Amino acid sequence: MNYLSVRDFRNSPRTVWRKLADQGKMVVTNNGKPCALMLTVDGENLEETMEMLEQTEVMRAVNRMRLGSVQKGTNTMTLEEINGIITDTRKNAL
Repeated sequence: MNYLSVRDFRNSPRTVWRKLADQGKMVVTNNGKPCALMLTVDGENLEETMEMLEQTEVMRAVNRMRLGSVQKGTNTMTLEEINGIITDTRKNAL
């Protein structure tokens, strides 16, 4: 994976576009930390690419929720316990 600083992108965009065309993807960094991903797309694959990125975001969110569940210890709850919490929450919400 090729990395590119925001400064390089600002100072020499033509070089960046050439590299992107050759490589297909680049990571943009700001102060040495990744902040964006540049991908080549065209009219034929734009929608497909956007859909795949959205699916990836959803998968990352689910993985974060799973990890949070393990960290809290709620990943071992039974269905009965879960339903009890839901029932209690609904009662308290009224």
